[in-house]
Amino acid sequence: MGHPEIAVRKMSIPLIISMLLVSIYNLADAAWVSGLGSDALAGVGFVTPLFLILVGLGNGLGGGATSALSKYIGQKRKDMADNGGLHVIFLTIIISLIASVILLAILRPLVVAMGAGDTLDFALSYGNIIFTGAILFILPNAMYGILRAEGDVNRTMIAMAISCIINIIIDPIFIYTLNLGVAGAAIATLLSSGLVIVIISYWLYVKKDTYIKPMYSKFHFNREITYDILKVGIPASLELLLTSILITFISALLTMVASTDAVAVYSTGWRVVSLGTMPIIGISTALVSIVGANYGARQFENIKHAHRYSMKLALIIGVITGVIIYIFAPQIVILFSYSSGSSHLAGTMTEFLRSMTLYYVFMAFGAPSTFLFQGVGKGLTALLQTLLRNIVFSTICAYLFAVMLGMGEHGVWYGILIGQIIASFVTTAWANEYIRRLIKANS
Repeated sequence: MGHPEIAVRKMSIPLIISMLLVSIYNLADAAWVSGLGSDALAGVGFVTPLFLILVGLGNGLGGGATSALSKYIGQKRKDMADNGGLHVIFLTIIISLIASVILLAILRPLVVAMGAGDTLDFALSYGNIIFTGAILFILPNAMYGILRAEGDVNRTMIAMAISCIINIIIDPIFIYTLNLGVAGAAIATLLSSGLVIVIISYWLYVKKDTYIKPMYSKFHFNREITYDILKVGIPASLELLLTSILITFISALLTMVASTDAVAVYSTGWRVVSLGTMPIIGISTALVSIVGANYGARQFENIKHAHRYSMKLALIIGVITGVIIYIFAPQIVILFSYSSGSSHLAGTMTEFLRSMTLYYVFMAFGAPSTFLFQGVGKGLTALLQTLLRNIVFSTICAYLFAVMLGMGEHGVWYGILIGQIIASFVTTAWANEYIRRLIKANS
């Protein structure tokens, strides 16, 4: 399987760029929408928890694809890898259609329960369009997983880059030129994301130069493949559902202890935080296919080296990211507070970004440790770790600081940070112990 450290570096760079592009994609939406005022920004923010379900489904199915298909490649079972690629596509189409129906049904009651108030129309205008076209957002992310399984992260980066550039270009056209407002932002997102399906389909079915060839002629339903994809894909999808639950809780808590402006600050500021975490997520995502291939080949020492090196690399990047965002927070905030309707958010948003500085440092340990379990096919373990981080530690700490200690909006921020720190210690120790036992049992 080669040197795991080299593999981590080689695969991480394109994935880091890809993940940054995804965040820039999301930031572009927020930046353009902020020109419509703080109510529009908050309205889109109230939809964010449900939108994360789409992201989770796409990433989860992509993670399931990467874990299962890379294992088959490590076992030199190309027929299973080819058939598995088509399983991924069919499963994603079915799940996307089901997701659209469910999300459209719960959109209004959920955002009302969260306290959307005067921002309700903005939330519904954005959410109804996004969830109607859910497949255009979920399928590309699942297809990325096929490419990553064979180590082809460069084309993933290219597809994301094209999608990001197109979104940035057409966002203001749909929002302002065509006067569609937040609905225009939703349409632009779906169109630019759907373009990825066309690009990857061209590589798979026209150019036909990928290692994995998910051709219909090779398809036959296989329970083992379906199980291998879903045993990681479903828990991985639920991981972002838990994040969605966290954001729903945080939004409701902020409305209770502050106002809808606090939701706008949090939801928009969190996009910047997400941008900062993307290099760490990129490294962790690279770890999934590396661990999967070495697990399939029973090279367990390589798993240990890859895990440790990924944490070291992520820590260096996390420290640099934290310093940069802390220093340049006021300049970053200008992107989201340039209009008269959102300028009053600038000061608080700057405080939020600076309060999250240590988040990147501790995530550098936690994220690779969670993604490692996806690589070995233990999706439920990864899900449990996310449950502890988002539902147990973060929500309890946020409520404790914001309500019980009376710290209000700032207490919510500190609670999220403390929850991440505690979770990082737990998940890192968990991963190290698992690797130790895996090596010992097979020595």
